[in-house]
Amino acid sequence: MQYLHSSAELPSLRRQKILLLLERDGKVMAAELSRHFSVSEDTIRRDLAELDASGLVQRVHGGALPRPRDSGKDCFTRVGETSEAKVRLAQFATQWVQEDMTVIFDSGSTTLHIAQSLPRDIRLTAVTASPMIAVALVEYPKVRVILAGGLLNPATLAASGHEALRMIQGIKADLLFTGVCAIHPEIGISSLHFDEVPIKQAMFDSAAQVIAVTTADKLGAMEPFVVAPCTRLHRLVTEQEVAGAQLEGYRQLGVEVLQI
Repeated sequence: MQYLHSSAELPSLRRQKILLLLERDGKVMAAELSRHFSVSEDTIRRDLAELDASGLVQRVHGGALPRPRDSGKDCFTRVGETSEAKVRLAQFATQWVQEDMTVIFDSGSTTLHIAQSLPRDIRLTAVTASPMIAVALVEYPKVRVILAGGLLNPATLAASGHEALRMIQGIKADLLFTGVCAIHPEIGISSLHFDEVPIKQAMFDSAAQVIAVTTADKLGAMEPFVVAPCTRLHRLVTEQEVAGAQLEGYRQLGVEVLQI
């Protein structure tokens, strides 16, 4: 797709075109935009600053990324806004949970739904730092639940701190369902909350297999604190409606991408 432009066009029109390019490509770089629109990089940086101030993009060094649509929402709000797509993704993801596995469930509304979608008679050991997920899993008669304790983050409703970190580091799990706040093929998996990064990183280190299950709005987005590169993922499960070009960057990193 090509966009006609001229150096004399209105800044508002140029910014609309920048948003279209961002939607198409998943990122924009100031130097490339400068050449594309035949304006200076300072002009483009002002455009990106204006779009960032309006909440339409997430500025990063050298350019911009899409801004996650649900950034900053607390866990109760996210659970209350559960979509059919999220439930469908969660049900699909349970196929990789097998009898007698040790499975780590990261915090998040999608991982909660994965836990709630498991077969009622499955036997496994479940590890989590989320009290909500622990309560959901304790109803399963053959599931042994290990809850990491520590300081509870009221936004994520998950424990953090040295005690939780030490416990996670002492476990060797078969599988991790990692929570996804934002994911970008070049930036990696990132979080809005600094205190949960060490816990998430310990979960990655403790699991033989890592699966990310996410709705389309988290793809190509970035939050301030990077958890891990996408190369640490084995599988990425997302919605069928996502364009193939938007997922190619993950596939090139060796991640198995599944759409349902």
